Amino acid sequence: MFELILRHCTLPDGRQDQDIAIAQGRIDAVQPRLAATAAREIDAAGQLVTAPFVDAHFHMDSTLSYGQPRVNQSGTLLEGISLWGELKPLLSQEALVERAMAYCDWAAARGLLAIRSHVDVCDHRLLAVEALLHVKARVKPYIDLQLVAFPQDGILRSPGALDNLRRALDMGVDVVGGIPHFERTMADGAESVRVLCELAAERGLRVDMHCDETDDPMSRHIETLAFHAQRLGLQGRVAGSHLTSMHSMDNYYVSKLLPLIKESGVAAIANPLINITLQGRHDTYPKRRGMTRVPEMLAQGIDVAFGHDCVMDPWYGLGSGDMLEVAHMGLHVAQMTGQQAMRQCFEAITTTPARILGLEGHGVDVGCKADLVLLQARDPVEAIRLRATRLAVIRGGQVIATAPPQISQLQLPGRPGAVSFQAG
Repeated sequence: MFELILRHCTLPDGRQDQDIAIAQGRIDAVQPRLAATAAREIDAAGQLVTAPFVDAHFHMDSTLSYGQPRVNQSGTLLEGISLWGELKPLLSQEALVERAMAYCDWAAARGLLAIRSHVDVCDHRLLAVEALLHVKARVKPYIDLQLVAFPQDGILRSPGALDNLRRALDMGVDVVGGIPHFERTMADGAESVRVLCELAAERGLRVDMHCDETDDPMSRHIETLAFHAQRLGLQGRVAGSHLTSMHSMDNYYVSKLLPLIKESGVAAIANPLINITLQGRHDTYPKRRGMTRVPEMLAQGIDVAFGHDCVMDPWYGLGSGDMLEVAHMGLHVAQMTGQQAMRQCFEAITTTPARILGLEGHGVDVGCKADLVLLQARDPVEAIRLRATRLAVIRGGQVIATAPPQISQLQLPGRPGAVSFQAG
């Protein structure tokens, strides 16, 4: 007898009427009309069952801190960094843990079961590092939390930042981060990329850099990142996050750049909600969208994921941990409205970020971990369109969250009977 069977599932690849059997926390069978029994069965009734959502780029140390010490009035990236700098001396480990745990609860309820969070290491106390390592251990039963040592103020620009970053890695932080465009000069930015990539290679770690998060078309640190990834044999272990300067670069240079990124095995992580909020702030009209060239990178064969980036913090006053909202915005901003393109946006919050993070057993296939989400949608496109209700969230074969189907009843004057429709 299996522990759990989901009956009559539709899968993201289009297979229909599939039964998914789970034993010992793994998917044991995926096939139509499975002749078996289980301790618990769930009838998906043709609705979509997917691997869980994955957020490839987030800042959990600042989440839910909106308004502290004040609100970002200009809406710019630089004012957000300044506000965070004012808040850092006031942080306590208790408050950091409390906010992060609250966010993880939101995430799990929305089927977001893997998060890569950057954590600022430019505070010599490393309070945020200690807090998020504690949170990582606490949420391990239901969320895979991967931490990036992120020198928010620059490893060369901020005194002691490089030593702090090394200390954070020694404490158990997983990934090497950076922010080359925030260093004092372009040369310092390039040097920071070299130093950090060599540190990652030396320690056998992954790299995820905030790279070229600017409207300046001459910010080209992604080229340097691709060079060092290839030079050091880091293919498949490096990601460039944001890459917003690419939306302002001339097409000839990009025609050279994209093959270099592909050849180096560097992945890209766009953050649609935040990129279009923070970028283009110095424009009048026409006003730039501020998101990197997602369709063009996908056409080149580069892995592209979407991240949430911020939820209610100095940079962004909205957000709820809903990766379908992120995909919905990414689809519109990138003008990815073809059927295949919309499905790629769904992959950008599920399978692609799982590959970038190096997650083991992510998927809806035999042998994969029994981490699944039952959505009130018939396919990935409908899931994005409706920001579909998470009918059930499953971790290791155990149902950890449920929600009732969203059905609205509409009674209009002059029309007999009620009209029912799915609200999403």
